[in-house]
Amino acid sequence: MTPGRQVPVQDRLEELREQIRFHGHRYHVLDDPVVSDAEYDALIAELRAVEEEHPELVTPDSPTQRVGAPPSSMFAPLPHRRRLFSLDNAHDVDDLRSWGRRVERQLEREPEGFSCELKIDGLAVSLVYEGGVLLQGATRGDGRVGEDITVNLRTIESIPLRLRGKPPEVLEVRGEVYMPEDAFETLNHRQAEAGLRLFSNPRNAAAGSVRMKDPAVTASRALHIWCYQAGVIEGGPKLRSHSETMEYLKDLGIRVNPENAVVPDLEGVERYVARAEQRRHANGYQTDGVVVKVDSLGDQDVLGFTSAAPRWAIAFKFPPEEQTTLLRDIQVNVGRTGAVTPFAVLEPVVVGGATVGLATLHNEDMVRLKDVRIGDRVLVRRAGDVIPEVVAPVVSLRTGEEREWSMPTHCPSCGNPIVRPDGEAVARCTGGLTCPSRLREWLSHFAGRGGMDIEHLGYKTIELLLSNGLIKDPADIFTLRAEDLLGFEGWGEVSVANLMRAIDAARDRPLASLLVALGIRHVGGTVARLLARRFRSLPALVDASEGEIAGIEGVGPTIARSVRDWAEDPENRALAEKLERNGVRVADPAPEGEHAGLLEGVTVVITGTLEGMSRERAQLAVEERGGKVTSSVSKKTTALISGENPGSKLAKAEQLGVPVIDEARFELMLERGPAALEG
Repeated sequence: MTPGRQVPVQDRLEELREQIRFHGHRYHVLDDPVVSDAEYDALIAELRAVEEEHPELVTPDSPTQRVGAPPSSMFAPLPHRRRLFSLDNAHDVDDLRSWGRRVERQLEREPEGFSCELKIDGLAVSLVYEGGVLLQGATRGDGRVGEDITVNLRTIESIPLRLRGKPPEVLEVRGEVYMPEDAFETLNHRQAEAGLRLFSNPRNAAAGSVRMKDPAVTASRALHIWCYQAGVIEGGPKLRSHSETMEYLKDLGIRVNPENAVVPDLEGVERYVARAEQRRHANGYQTDGVVVKVDSLGDQDVLGFTSAAPRWAIAFKFPPEEQTTLLRDIQVNVGRTGAVTPFAVLEPVVVGGATVGLATLHNEDMVRLKDVRIGDRVLVRRAGDVIPEVVAPVVSLRTGEEREWSMPTHCPSCGNPIVRPDGEAVARCTGGLTCPSRLREWLSHFAGRGGMDIEHLGYKTIELLLSNGLIKDPADIFTLRAEDLLGFEGWGEVSVANLMRAIDAARDRPLASLLVALGIRHVGGTVARLLARRFRSLPALVDASEGEIAGIEGVGPTIARSVRDWAEDPENRALAEKLERNGVRVADPAPEGEHAGLLEGVTVVITGTLEGMSRERAQLAVEERGGKVTSSVSKKTTALISGENPGSKLAKAEQLGVPVIDEARFELMLERGPAALEG
């Protein structure tokens, strides 16, 4: 800068922001800083000072704006631009090789290499950039809709607020937010000093930190991210492989794990897995396996997806870690369906990075089969590094004072008999919803995120409402008044108003959410959406025959029988009517307009890039008209919609004689129906 020349404020701001972005990238992404912490802090301090003097010049992507948004009262749902799928698991080398053979059979050749990545034990998130600027961030949620946690993700230093180089018009990137092990130890030390609850493991600490109401708390938790996938790239380069995509993301300033590697064959994958497992505790962050992907994007397109997972990827899970501890007692839990499940009360022990004090024993037969006794030293593991379970007793350490356990004859919660139906492995409480434990678990499920998603109605609040006689079933939730809660300890006007708003919002949930919340056996999210699409209302489903329900593709006789059993119970029918009386929406609005049902019976596959709409919008447009979109071409496919740069699905369609239409003809089909395929 020339002596005596005054730099305009706007120019100085941009200069400071660019320097801070550069040094932040060197530190958080490259792990190769070129200035000291003090010099970096001085740049931040100067930027804050200038922005405080000129608040009109503050921009959303300024480094100072990572923290500053007011705490959110709730996390709004945020639909993903492209579905986030789960991964199938391989638990040993045989599983991995079986997956490799399936890939080769479908491709009719060996794939063009495999990409191997450490499977980070954290929280999956999706980041959306438009024009190179971070626009939105969300949790994975159910894969279709997540929670909007943008303000919290902005506080994570290794997530760039603005991309480097020449970013695409739109970029949606997936990653795993995690807490380094040293940061986890520091956090728990702070929690202990403050007399607060300790976190059990870094993964839970990271997940809880990302979902804090106050983003300043998130900022204090020293979180990081590794990004592992590009979900959407619009207006960017044509990329041929996953590894090439990761290099592209790295050039944009996205943090990509340096342990990623491309290997030519499954033998290389096995060597990578063995090395990763050996170094499992040497990374400074927790990993629970290796993700293996077919590297070629063309091959990925050929392989496609099942209903739940990509065929071109698999997660190799590390063997669960095991520890030995004392089994102090065996108790039972009564779940929402009345199932009585034994569980072990353990001398707390750290297993797989988490402190375990309780572990499942599955059922009465399993306790007997394993010969587990109260007072045993037992082998405990976290199956899949998630669910603690008792594996077996250490018989050689028995003293003779151990006591055998048997299932109680009566429910410890309600006193009613416990019975075990013939042919079933699970014993059940016969008290129905008069059983406080069963009712409490059911209400917790009903109000939970997988059901009606009633924020502020957690386990303790449900216990408060039950113990004071304010609710007796889920429908009673919607008759609660503010005056019912005011006066209870911890319930002031603000907290009561928040709960009332959450309950009002839950009245208008989609039918599928209500069906999941009701706890009908075998009815999860996918089946609930199928039932809702077919019957559109709870009364119609209740009146449907078993044959009508079983006739839905993807449902089948077992689920149909379960739904009919539920519907034939007079108490359930009464509950459905009571929910409707209390203002809960029990029907989805019927499709409107001339397009409703236009593509009934039509199945299409989409390949390549459509210029006028995203693939997600195209799929939704087909489904809204009663059609179906699948990932692979077969003889049952009505038409292949071919966009720019189509993959191998085009050759498969031509081979099978499936009609191939361009985007213009597809739009015509959305207007006129299958008749547009003619001529």
